[in-house]
Amino acid sequence: MGEAASYLDADPGELALTDSTTMGLGVVYGGMRFAAGDEIVTTEHDFFATHEALRLRAVQTGARIERVRLYRDPATATVDAMVSRLIDAVTPRTRLMAVTWTHSGTGVTLPIADIGAALADVNRDREKAERVLLCVDAIHAFGLESATPAELGCDVLISGTHKWLFGPRGTGLVWINRAALARVDPVIPPFEGESFAAWQNERAPEPATSATRLTPGGYHSFEHRWALAEAFELHRQIGKERVREHTHSQATQLKEGLAELDGVRLVTPMSPDVSSGIVCIDTPGRDLLEVFLELKRRGYRSSPSPYRTQYLRFGTSIVTSPDEVTGLVDALAAIV
Repeated sequence: MGEAASYLDADPGELALTDSTTMGLGVVYGGMRFAAGDEIVTTEHDFFATHEALRLRAVQTGARIERVRLYRDPATATVDAMVSRLIDAVTPRTRLMAVTWTHSGTGVTLPIADIGAALADVNRDREKAERVLLCVDAIHAFGLESATPAELGCDVLISGTHKWLFGPRGTGLVWINRAALARVDPVIPPFEGESFAAWQNERAPEPATSATRLTPGGYHSFEHRWALAEAFELHRQIGKERVREHTHSQATQLKEGLAELDGVRLVTPMSPDVSSGIVCIDTPGRDLLEVFLELKRRGYRSSPSPYRTQYLRFGTSIVTSPDEVTGLVDALAAIV
């Protein structure tokens, strides 16, 4: 827990441990308090786990969900347009904004700090219980982008730790500030001292003072959680900013190379202001699955995005090199 807190420049008491991003989303959204008629703003571009966790909570509470389309063409997404569309969707009844930092279906990266700053203006004159909480699914930015929750201006950050951090599968975390913690109840009984004491003394637990209250109880793959310390230490030794620079420079190299290929349409924005390590393409006139299989035969891993509109995805990271990026572009040129 200490290594994770240090990485996020946070207090250990602001962290809950989970087994995945999906579990974290379920714990936070499933336990968030809403009154009938309260509103939740999210986007059309979020993954199943966010949409379903919010839908289930809306069914239980009578809250209303507003999905915002931030862009029609991912390649032309801009900071100003995305921020304004989200803020324009906020009403006096909005209590939650649930977004994803980097969209796994398009590679578009949201300007979370700008969104957080705009919401701070919205919340300035609101009572505590009526403020809009900003919750971020960070799975495709955590371990890649260097910004801390405080720098982002969010209230909750949820992520698995097996992707860009390269921790073990079956691990994840939730960072939550005190304002948000006061509005979220446990979904799974926590193995936490105050909760046990309350049960033993047949009383209700005192209000949570630590995010440990949200850590699901029961027995988990603890060996995997303990191994996370080494993943955080690896990133500490390399340096968060060096990780970010290495990943972004290769992503830019990849996008520039792909943009030159006939038969390939670059889907992800070229600007690093609205993109990160995921790069998506379309191959008009060629079946994506055929391209995927041919790349695999040539030794290059990719994945079709699991959305209604499918693209082929690549990812640059600390385990890829500029030479490999060049090789991938050459392989695609030969295929298409």
